[in-house]
Amino acid sequence: MTKTSDTAAPERKRGEGVRFVYEILRDDILNLALPPGSPVDEIQLAERLSMSRTPIREALVRLAGEGLVTTLPNRSTVVANIDFLNLHHFFDAMTLMYRVTTRLAAEYRTDGDLAVIRNHQAAFARAVEAQDALAMIATNRDLHAAIAEAGRNPYYVSLFGRLLDEGRRLLRIYYLSFDDRLPRRYVDEHEDIIAAIEARDIAAADRLASQHADQIVAQLQRLIAEDRRRPVTL
Repeated sequence: MTKTSDTAAPERKRGEGVRFVYEILRDDILNLALPPGSPVDEIQLAERLSMSRTPIREALVRLAGEGLVTTLPNRSTVVANIDFLNLHHFFDAMTLMYRVTTRLAAEYRTDGDLAVIRNHQAAFARAVEAQDALAMIATNRDLHAAIAEAGRNPYYVSLFGRLLDEGRRLLRIYYLSFDDRLPRRYVDEHEDIIAAIEARDIAAADRLASQHADQIVAQLQRLIAEDRRRPVTL
């Protein structure tokens, strides 16, 4: 019995170390403190966090699976770039998934689904009130993932989850455009979507989800266009 306990403790500590590194790097990447394309130095991280490189490598594998870092052929790791040239494909896919998952949620949701969705919405509203951008990103993802789950299509759940993960840095830029003071009307948009799901109003759910996605896309497109118009310093 003692032997089992001794072997379990290091595993738990290693898992905690991986989670610790993962959360620090994830937050730095999402907050754009580590810009796209910047190198991730394992040795510097190990020194900074007073840890071995093993949990750092495991955390990087997890971040790579979420599309936040990229391992190059020479085995160095960099923060994944945002493919601005092909963002229109991403926006098309994201808008479609907003619509289809919300439509299906209105059709198939249960009372239990609604309770989960409302809990995530309450957490999102608290994050908005606190002007906590990273919490807004996390709770927004949880909310829309829960709506997808209520639609009962595992393929859509998987695809939408991937898109939501890939879009987290774009969402950080979106919140920055409001200085992290997201207007209340965007919180209310979620409430309207949830009300349509509760009422099983498929047409309204589709329309509201489309409008919600469209305003996010329009804001991001405007920001990207403004950035491209900035004068280049020679």
